Parts: sequence; structure tokens; C-alpha cells
Amino acid sequence: MCGIVGLFSKSENIESRLGAHLSDMLVEMTERGPDSAGIAVYRTPTDQDHTKLTVLSPGLDYSWTKVAEDLGQHYGGKVSTEVRGNQATYVVPGSEEGITAWLHQHHPELKLISSGSSIEIYKAKGLPSRVIDRFKIRELTGTHALGHTRMATESAVTTHHSHPFSTGEDLCLVHNGSLSNHNRLRRILRKKGIIFHTDNDSEVAAGYIASRLQQGDDLDQALEAAIYDLDGFYTFAVGTKDGFAVMRDPIACKPAIIAETDEWVAMASEYRAIATLPGAETAHCWEPLPAKIYSWKH
Repeated sequence: MCGIVGLFSKSENIESRLGAHLSDMLVEMTERGPDSAGIAVYRTPTDQDHTKLTVLSPGLDYSWTKVAEDLGQHYGGKVSTEVRGNQATYVVPGSEEGITAWLHQHHPELKLISSGSSIEIYKAKGLPSRVIDRFKIRELTGTHALGHTRMATESAVTTHHSHPFSTGEDLCLVHNGSLSNHNRLRRILRKKGIIFHTDNDSEVAAGYIASRLQQGDDLDQALEAAIYDLDGFYTFAVGTKDGFAVMRDPIACKPAIIAETDEWVAMASEYRAIATLPGAETAHCWEPLPAKIYSWKH
């Protein structure tokens, strides 16, 4: 049992308080997942020839400035750094593939959490309220965001096993449920070049979506294929650079609700998370149908 929340902004008013609104939603899901929590936020897109990386360090006293200097010297440009807790976000001149390979070779102690042009992921063990405070999530602005509270059932309670999972540029997934064929799919996807860092079945779902996108699918097409290729029960919320999508499996035994107003679209495992949002009392609310894809884009 886990908790999922998502918020898609339609107005500058929501964008300016995106982190605060998502934090309130996530705290309401504490009982559904007290082991760990995480959020993916899409904000401040980089220039076309730059890459944004969010990385995790072994401790709080890590020398982030030294890494920025090394990146700047290697890629011949200015590298910006924003530190939150034991994670940092770098904006680096260059392509994602080359930078992540260089980072792994020269700073193997750092673990890549997300990469792309606008995505940032922050996650850790502990109650959602503590994770929110550690990374100062409430102060973040952005266009849309996803969050997850985890109750571990199939893999270890660690930061790496926590959601959201990112397996491609500006792509992330949060999941409530369980997949029964994830080990077989992991082997198939590895042969296609998808890299996994944990044994969590949710990371396999994220890797599957990334693989379909690499083959030319759009997000809706990738999720349509997932209905046939992923066995189990699940509610997925998937984030991309431009928006997000929600889908439940054909049985739809995991709870979910979607709501929409003129200012926002939100989804959550329970309505009480949506009830924290301004205007929730007049929002159009519905339960997503089994095996139906709901998506929004900017």
C-alpha cells in the first residue's frame, strides 16, 4: 500500500505555490506510506544545449563545489549548483549521455536520481513531512509535480528503492500496486539498453515506458502497450517534460481519484489529498476507469 499524488498547473497562481500545494497533498498520504517519500518537480527548464542532473551524495557534508568545478573544467562552461539536503541539482553544458557517463567514472560515490531539461527528483527514507522539510519542497515553484509515499512490500527500505523512478530524460513514474512479471521484463529491457539501479518492480515499469518512448511511441501509446505487457495490479502516474498521465490496470483494485478545475488538475490515491487544494470543493471529480489513460500537456 502506497500513496500517490500529482498536480498539474493551469495558472501562474498554482505554479508559484506548486511545492506548497504538493507538500500538503503528500502529507495526507502519510498513513499509506511511512517508510519513505519523494517528489518529482518540473521547473526552470534549461537551455537546449544544457542538461539538468539531480544527484545523491553519501552524506550532508559533501563537497558539491568541487564536483561543479570538475564539470566546468571538463565541459568548458559555467555549471550552476543548487543543494538541498544531501542532493544537488547541476545544470551542465552538454548532452545527458556524455555527462552521466563522465560523472559515473569520476565521481562514482554520487548516484544519479534524474536527468533532463526540467525534471528534479528529491527522495529519502522517513515520513513525508520530514522529507519535505529536508529538501525544502514547499518553496519550490514549477509547472507540474508528482509525489509518492511508500510502504515497502517487495524490496528494501532505502532512498534508491523509493519513488519516483526516472529511467529516461525528463521521465518519471510513481506506482501503487505490484507487478508479477517484472523480473522477466527487467532482463528483456536490459538487453535494450535500459539501466536499472534497484530490484524494485516500479523501476521496471518506468524502464518499460522509457523503452517504448525510445522506440517512437508517445506517452499514451506507451501506456496502451503497458496494459498488455505488464502483469499485476497498479495505478501509474507518469511525468514528462510537458505534462503527466494517469492509468490503472484492467482490474483497477488500487484506489485513485482525479479532480480538475480551471486552475489545476490533480490526482491522488485518496480524495483527502485533493481536498487540500484551493477550489477543491467545486472541482469536477471522478474515479479513473480501468485501463483508460488520462493525460494532460502544456
